[in-house]
Amino acid sequence: MKALLASLALASGPAWDPLIQKGFDHFYNLEYDEAIAIFRQYVERHPEEPGGYNHLAQSILYREMFRTGALETELVSGNNPFLRRPKMNPTPEDQKQFDEAIRRSMELSQARLEKNPRDTRALYTLGVAHGLRANYNFLVRKAWREALRDATAARKLHNQVTELDPSFTDARLVQGVHEYVVGSLPWHWRVLGFLIGFRGNKQEGIRILHEVAERGQVNKLDAKVLLSAIYRRERQPERAVPLIQELMASFPRNYLLYFELAQMYSEIGQGRQALEVLAKVDQLRLSGAPGLARVHPAKIHFARGNVQFWYRDLDSALENMRSATAHAEELDLNTAVLAWMRLGQIYDLKGERSFAIEAYRQAIATAPESDAAKESQRYLGEPYRRADIRG
Repeated sequence: MKALLASLALASGPAWDPLIQKGFDHFYNLEYDEAIAIFRQYVERHPEEPGGYNHLAQSILYREMFRTGALETELVSGNNPFLRRPKMNPTPEDQKQFDEAIRRSMELSQARLEKNPRDTRALYTLGVAHGLRANYNFLVRKAWREALRDATAARKLHNQVTELDPSFTDARLVQGVHEYVVGSLPWHWRVLGFLIGFRGNKQEGIRILHEVAERGQVNKLDAKVLLSAIYRRERQPERAVPLIQELMASFPRNYLLYFELAQMYSEIGQGRQALEVLAKVDQLRLSGAPGLARVHPAKIHFARGNVQFWYRDLDSALENMRSATAHAEELDLNTAVLAWMRLGQIYDLKGERSFAIEAYRQAIATAPESDAAKESQRYLGEPYRRADIRG
């Protein structure tokens, strides 16, 4: 869920098509290989439909985000600025396929606009393509200016859509995200020439996303995903809980939603409920439940240990975090480095300094450029101390 805050990717095209619906069922249940295969079928059957290429590009991008752990809001919690993100490294083939899908979508959309500049569907799909490329530039290429330029282009195109057709609520999703993201940027980024006229307003962005969540058609679910991530970032987890529960009912194979719900419960002071959710994940995993069976036990150990860490149960937290780090190579990079850092913090709180230092060194070696590694570097010189442990 994490990078969804920066996401201007959204559904487009004939959403009622059974193949599209099947593809997005896989997409929202984290089954990206299956989604990509279906969207490739769609573009083969409908080579002149720009929306299909957007779906394909979106699935390629999100598969990489999922692989690296970038879909988890741990990376947008706290005060981390929008411009600090770990770089992803998709394969050259994935990059080529993404670029080709975006190029084709833009060409088809622009060809339609040449015939009819007021074609709202073409304006919409062109805006989606710009938004997807913004996401890719932001997360993969680390091309900040290009990303913001594309995001602003997407906003302008979708503004045209809603000016021509005020009932086209789905086009408001880009407007809401753009308002929130620009409103969250440091002031010196807002003075860029292509952002002139867009000051950004976080509260207005949230209001617009609520409008899409209530009245949208194809983007209703995207709006709810975005809102749940935003409320996490805004330190309002109690508002994220009902949204996550609703998404879980729609996408029961999406195991990240379970972990997200546990984290929300933890942050609002309901540690017992958080551990109950994680126990359910483990039960579903052991029973072979679709989607949940693929959860590695180490990820559950990490999540459980993290809750216990915040609620002063250091002995249990230590046991779980040691189990998580014993299989760190099987975790996504983000979770692995956080697990090593958290293990070091637990050891420090228990007064076992030599073990803490070794854990911090492991965190640094796991992902040297990550925020967790840089934080761990500080703890090599001074033991970790925390006064605001929950309980």
